[in-house]
Amino acid sequence: MTATGTAETRRGTAKSLMLATPSASSGSMTVTERYQQTIVLPRAVQFPVEMLRPEGFEEDRLETWPKVTGRLECVEGRLLYMPPCEDLQQDTVTDVVVALGAWSREHRDFVLGTNEAGMRLNDATRAADAAIWRRADLGAYTDGVRRVPPVLAVEVAGEDEPEPMLMRKASWYLDAGVEVVWIVLPESRELVVVDAAGQTRLTTAAASPQHASLPGLALRVADLFVQIS
Repeated sequence: MTATGTAETRRGTAKSLMLATPSASSGSMTVTERYQQTIVLPRAVQFPVEMLRPEGFEEDRLETWPKVTGRLECVEGRLLYMPPCEDLQQDTVTDVVVALGAWSREHRDFVLGTNEAGMRLNDATRAADAAIWRRADLGAYTDGVRRVPPVLAVEVAGEDEPEPMLMRKASWYLDAGVEVVWIVLPESRELVVVDAAGQTRLTTAAASPQHASLPGLALRVADLFVQIS
């Protein structure tokens, strides 16, 4: 889940984050009070980091999620924090959405979601950089996260989301019923396609393989990296 706000990311420097970690003198502080404090962490910290669940928190009610500058998911009951996307990652996400958007406009039987597209699957609340659902699988809008798996989930690697982390998330997606996962790697300009048959790594000279459940979706891998090329 994405909360509103901005943050400045600098490589090799400490970073100010709104984390639910008490100071040395805050032993009697409430969780709400801890959310009002900011601490500074070394940039070498490994994300995601776990945050305390605020009072009244319910995983399936977004209005109970804390408001922080960054991204949140809840997995196995743990509220996990990621900082905002850096420039290379966010520009690549935009290219992915533009490319998928052209296809989705011509295939109205499907719905494209982005902006940390939230889903509640296998007792976890997680979000994708982009995802495509069958329109027939979705009911009316509920102002909440979706509760059916998409056909396609897309994750874009970044400074705090390296490929191994996203490969683990791809396994979670497949276990939750997602048919195919794209892992987009801006640094190497590669696309890794993961499905039940295994994984395929593609360069910008290739096109994404067509999937039976996504008719006509065969994008040039180079189109996923237009802004950063």
